[in-house]
Amino acid sequence: MAPISYDDAYPHVEFLPRSRNWWSWLKGTPAECIHLGEECKWIATLVPDIIFLRGKRGKRHDVVRPDITLCRDCLAETSAPEMAEYEGRVVAFAPDPALLTQYFFVEKEDFAAAGLAPDVTSAISARLVQNGGACQTCGHAATWLWFPRDQVASLDEVERIVAATGESFCAKHGAEKLFAEFEKMGEANIFYMNLPYGEGGAYVWI
Repeated sequence: MAPISYDDAYPHVEFLPRSRNWWSWLKGTPAECIHLGEECKWIATLVPDIIFLRGKRGKRHDVVRPDITLCRDCLAETSAPEMAEYEGRVVAFAPDPALLTQYFFVEKEDFAAAGLAPDVTSAISARLVQNGGACQTCGHAATWLWFPRDQVASLDEVERIVAATGESFCAKHGAEKLFAEFEKMGEANIFYMNLPYGEGGAYVWI
């Protein structure tokens, strides 16, 4: 299968011309949205269809879209609609803005290969099978369980992952919650973010 082009993969994104010239192609650097042509304190590289397991890239969709580097608004415009359509369960952890370098989704079946410790794997897996209840925003069935940092500050806090109440959202409002959290961050440089795949999993950060 031929690689999908940037224009086909991201029809709504206006690209920075210099990021798609021959020199960028030769270096293998991702295309950038037009807003990165000016000073920008918030950038993220979206690798939508790839999960890194034991240091190797593994594709998780039939069509693998190219990596792309985006400002916060373009990242939300690109990612939120697809997150809102995801039908699986999601446990998502609010990141620490001071430490965040990657924010990525891992399906339950890939937890161990992605490097999650066994006790963390067990704790998140248990939350994934619990009844999600109702979305606290719209009342529809909740598929996202969001852990704010005052409830779970890191994956090391296994007991809190097991016991914390969290916040329940449908997929649409779960995605909105994530990007509302990103909005609170004055600056960021996220080297890797992907999109949900499989039947359910977790958004974690490092």
